[in-house]
Formats: sequence, structure tokens, C-alpha cells
Amino acid sequence: MTFSADELRVLRRALAIALHPMPLSDEDVQDCLRLAGSVDEAVGEAGRLRAFLLADLARYRNALPGSATGYLELLQDALAAGYDPRPDDLAALRALRGGPLAAALLERCQVLAERSVRARLAGRSSGAAAPGPRSRLLALPGGRAATREPERPGTPATPGKPQKPGDRPMPKPSEVFPPRRRPAPPPSEERAAG
Repeated sequence: MTFSADELRVLRRALAIALHPMPLSDEDVQDCLRLAGSVDEAVGEAGRLRAFLLADLARYRNALPGSATGYLELLQDALAAGYDPRPDDLAALRALRGGPLAAALLERCQVLAERSVRARLAGRSSGAAAPGPRSRLLALPGGRAATREPERPGTPATPGKPQKPGDRPMPKPSEVFPPRRRPAPPPSEERAAG
């Protein structure tokens, strides 16, 4: 991300104000808001560009082996931008490893994938701040509680004692094995002729 000279002036002023708080003029506030808007726009554009690159990479991967050259170039660009290779990428590179570029990329991607998996298992993401605590999930109507089986009559729960899965009554044979239906008799020949 690059800043213009005017944006750098505003950024320097905003940082100075953050370090040494003092009242701001309306012009300074407007400059800071414009700079924040420009940064947000640049971040959004970078996200759109990344999404486009990843979609293009997936298209080339799906068109393999005919698109091998384009796929390998796009994969190199994606890796340079911080892309973590996926299992599909590793499988595609294994299929293409006859070429020297594909073999080199396969080795690089295997190292990156292993590093990424280890970082996830260790609870931190590579190159980024550790994720914050998860927010509390709220129950939605129709969720797990709605699928719960209603209590059967005749199984009173003892107060203060939770019911165990093995404490439920034995099902009746008619509940486990529904009654068989008798096959319908074949139509008589007289009705068919009439």
C-alpha cells in the first residue's frame, strides 16, 4: 500500500496527535476521516484482488493439465502474496511434478502447508495476530432443542439426579419392529374383463 504526500502528512499529524493528545481542528478531523476512508477503500480493493486471484487459480487448477503453464504462474503469484496451498493444489502439483517448475513448487507448497498445519495446531496463525476469544453463541429457535426427543410418559426423572442414556425404558417390540402389512390380493380376472 502506498500513500501520497498529502496522505503521509495527515498520517504523520494523526500519529503525533495520538502520542501527544491535543484538541483537533475540524479540518484535521476531516483529513483523518478522508485518510481512513482511503485506507478502507485500499483494503477492500486488496481483498477483491485476492478473491479474484484465488478464483482464477481455482479455474486454472480445474482445467489442468491443459492449463499447467498458467496455473503454475498464478500459483507462484498467490504464494508470493501469502497464499497457503490447499490439498487441491498439492494434488495438482503431484500430477504435474514431471516438470522442474512443478517439482520445485510442490516442495515449496509442502513446506508451507506443513508450516500452516503446525501453526493451526499450535493455536496461532502464521504471520497474523492470534485470534481473539470466541464470542458467545446464542441459541436460535429450531436448533438442537427442537430436535430433542420429547420425554416419554412413565419415565419420571428423579429430582437432583440426571438421567443417564442407559436409564431409559426398554422399547416395546412394536416400536422397534413395526407390524407387517399384508399384501393386497391380486385383482380378480372378472373385474379386469368387465
